[in-house]
Amino acid sequence: MTTHSLARFSQHMAAVTLLLMVAMLSLNVLVWLVPSLAAADGWGLGFGLTERQLSALGGQVAGLSGWQVFGGIVLSSVPLLALASGLGHLRRLFNSYALGQYFSSQTALHMGKVGHAVAIWVLLDFVCEPLLSVWLTMNAPVGERLITLSITAPTFVALFLAASISVIARILRQACEVDSENRTFV
Repeated sequence: MTTHSLARFSQHMAAVTLLLMVAMLSLNVLVWLVPSLAAADGWGLGFGLTERQLSALGGQVAGLSGWQVFGGIVLSSVPLLALASGLGHLRRLFNSYALGQYFSSQTALHMGKVGHAVAIWVLLDFVCEPLLSVWLTMNAPVGERLITLSITAPTFVALFLAASISVIARILRQACEVDSENRTFV
């Protein structure tokens, strides 16, 4: 791949990343407002936390008050905001690559922040799930209230991905230092 085509590809990836951020947060809100979008017999759209909570409720958001739905949107968006932060750093990384900045301390910094954001996303998803389940079932009769907590295979994959990205960021940081030293000798 030539430098010009790599720069163009990086620009496209930066744009796609921005679209992904907006779509992810918008879809989460939309699924709370139109829960049939997340239903398995419908579109099957949704994100882990929202999808798990809606299926625990049997998809019955209609029985919730407006403030509970709003709280559900907020609580389920917290982990997604952490992920969006990571995607923002990924977008900045692609923009740096588009400018030909392959070995700079900024690219290593953005790469590291992507890894950290993915790890924080997993942690916040784990913390927000029981909070969200209590929030959504607080008005239910005794015996029908829920506290849910789950660890899934994608959780472990995301943590492995976060660790891998963090290691790659450290390697990139080392490569930046070597590149900087090589430039001083030339």
